[in-house]
Amino acid sequence: MGLRVVLKLDPVCDAVLVDRIQIQQVLLNLIRNAVEAMAESPRRELTISTAPADGQMTRITVADTGPGLDKAVADRLFQPFVSTKAHGMGVGLSICRTIVEAHGGQIWTEPVAGGGVAFNLTVARAPKAG
Repeated sequence: MGLRVVLKLDPVCDAVLVDRIQIQQVLLNLIRNAVEAMAESPRRELTISTAPADGQMTRITVADTGPGLDKAVADRLFQPFVSTKAHGMGVGLSICRTIVEAHGGQIWTEPVAGGGVAFNLTVARAPKAG
């Protein structure tokens, strides 16, 4: 079965102040994790969205329709060597947290209604010219 990708990009958040390569790595890791989490799901939908957040921040969300997170793991998910994967090393999300926090943002999860998980992160929005 295929994967449906939905983009919901707010035009207010069209530019952010980040190291492009580092944030690209964060997003690739979150997207890869989401796709892997949905491998056995009957509905496979990946949603990537942006929205204004407090201050001059942009919230980026990567949400899936997978099985969601076990509460016991969710509380420790961004700590080193914590993994939900059978053969995972547990460093990817820890590195993501370090990168996002180095950019002055935060990263966290929320459950998705109907199943799945949303990974949210904030980064500084670039000021509008003019």
